Amino acid sequence: VRLVESGGGSVQAGGSLRLSCAASGYTYCMGWFRQAPGKEREWLASINRAHTTTYADAVKGRFTISQDNAKTTLYLQMNGLNVEDTAMYYCAASPYVTNSCHIKELIDDWGQGTQVTVSS
Repeated sequence: VRLVESGGGSVQAGGSLRLSCAASGYTYCMGWFRQAPGKEREWLASINRAHTTTYADAVKGRFTISQDNAKTTLYLQMNGLNVEDTAMYYCAASPYVTNSCHIKELIDDWGQGTQVTVSS
């Protein structure tokens, strides 16, 4: 499945951004990860076809993952952004019902990434 992210950009601390990810085919689960320079790729949130959502502690209460009814577009609403949220953000997906899209080694498809920069 081809994944194309959009919506990244620069924002001041405390601000908000919404990321989008368009999927070209069937997915069972989709998720968002991010990677800051010199750091490991980090899982943020996932959603499956039952609309079950899970979040990493680092973003719980600030970020919201959602999907359109056709399950072809994934969103990440990010509120209360801080400088530590600066990273490249990646959309991820898997077609397998056994996957929950929160372990990067098990992800089948990745987007190209979209940069989010938060300034103080």
